[in-house]
Amino acid sequence: MKKLRSRVTTDGLDRAPHRAFMRAMGLDDEAIAKPMIGVVSMKGEQTPCNMTHDFQVDAAKTGISEAGGTPREFSTISVSDAISMNHEGMKFSLLSREIIADSIEAVMHGLAYDALIGFGGCDKTLPGVIMGMVRCNVPSIFIYGGSSLPGLHKGKTLTALDSYEAVGAFMTGDIDKQELDAIERACLPTIGACAGQFTANTMAMVSEALGITMPNVSMIPGVYAERAQFARRAGRLVMDMLRNDGPLPRDIVTRKSLENGAAIVAATGGSTNAALHLPAIANEAGIKFTIDDVGEVFARTPLIGNLRPGGKYVAKDVYDIGGTAVVIRALVESGHIDGSCLTITGRTIAEEYGNANKADGEIIYSSAKPIMPDGGVAVLKGNLSPDGAVIKVAGLKKTVFEGTARVFEDEESCVAAVKDRSYKEGDVLIIRNEGPVGGPGMREMLGVTALIYGQGMGEKVALITDGRFSGATRGMCIGYVSPEAYIGGPLALVRDGDPIRIDAPARRLDLMIDEAEFAVRKAAWTQRPPRHRAGALAKYAKLVGQAPGGAVTHDGGAEWPWFE
Repeated sequence: MKKLRSRVTTDGLDRAPHRAFMRAMGLDDEAIAKPMIGVVSMKGEQTPCNMTHDFQVDAAKTGISEAGGTPREFSTISVSDAISMNHEGMKFSLLSREIIADSIEAVMHGLAYDALIGFGGCDKTLPGVIMGMVRCNVPSIFIYGGSSLPGLHKGKTLTALDSYEAVGAFMTGDIDKQELDAIERACLPTIGACAGQFTANTMAMVSEALGITMPNVSMIPGVYAERAQFARRAGRLVMDMLRNDGPLPRDIVTRKSLENGAAIVAATGGSTNAALHLPAIANEAGIKFTIDDVGEVFARTPLIGNLRPGGKYVAKDVYDIGGTAVVIRALVESGHIDGSCLTITGRTIAEEYGNANKADGEIIYSSAKPIMPDGGVAVLKGNLSPDGAVIKVAGLKKTVFEGTARVFEDEESCVAAVKDRSYKEGDVLIIRNEGPVGGPGMREMLGVTALIYGQGMGEKVALITDGRFSGATRGMCIGYVSPEAYIGGPLALVRDGDPIRIDAPARRLDLMIDEAEFAVRKAAWTQRPPRHRAGALAKYAKLVGQAPGGAVTHDGGAEWPWFE
């Protein structure tokens, strides 16, 4: 074991004041002499997603203590994607990912902790914690807090998405207020993250495919006591990793493991947000892994997960047949996941998942007989998105769409039109100036997409934006269009009535006007004034990059001394 980082705060005559502060926290000589292990979570009352952390954090601390470490609990922020949805507060969602990573770096390096266990729950907290781990590059284990149990109403399994879409159904008169109220009350019966294969469960599976979490932990429901066993074992394991000098996060997060992460997203019809988060995690390791790289993996990976929103089942159903291990085994055996990649246990993916249950053929299909041959998520290129855009094709009945543009300069104006039902079949709704810089913050659009779907127009219109989508979004929806409109991307040049063609099988997104007209419009374009001139969003807009690189705010591969 290398010299402990924490000795810089505990050893020597001139560290008497430091030790005094530790004693004030109840630490004795024995505790001060042990390795200091950070345990970070989002315990709090911002969202049900993180309210599963409490008992798991306690279990992890117990495991650390049993294995000879001194646990040091701290917290970081969480912005609930659900409660911030469909208003200005959503601008802080993606920003929160950076704050989480930055805050972990600040505490781990500022207090010189030796290793880290990090819990995530709501969407951005998962990549945020993993990014912080890779940036600090100390022995680290990520643990997802777990999803909620699904709701049940009139014999139908519900998730939070049903409440969003029920609003649209109420607006069209398909359901009454009593039914809307019943769905609202039934769809989320326990604490935990959303039950479908939305961003939280997607990134939880990604953490397993990366190898940076406890094997087969991600699909255990958040309220199950079994989670405490995994957290306690994680506490003991992180001490072994510290004594053995690894493996470290940057030993685990490699180009191959990032490809594994992208493969499990495509195979399960997971969240389009993963196309943003995987490049951001790669950036922390100093690896260039862009949306193009993600798209290549998406294109070669079969869809085998029959999971919501494109499919039928939820996280607990996957748990009941054997967990994420079922998916990983299927993909290793078919060659879509590289089984030689390392995990936190020191064993390979193939060694950890080789004895998992086989695909059941209903919830998880075999790779030989997939639901779709080329994945549930696709990256589109074309003259409207030269640097890329993302669509979830899982569950779509039609993957080619031609229509005419209806342009909105922000999310609110489009939402108003959808609420008034002042749009028609064949429209391509354009929401622009909602990118990383222009928003700022790249808002998530589940509110408007769910309204459209709830009104029965999910595949009768298309929606294109330089903003983001929720993992729960379904329908003909294309997001992450790059470069974004605010910096002069082609989306800024679209006008009402322009013909647009979306061809997901061909991976194309095109504005059907000639090059001369493109040039005229480009010459006439001027940048809009910034929406925020002070505060966190203004700082973010000055630093943030475009979606293909993960919308990151710094050059990756940060170095820090080990106090050797």
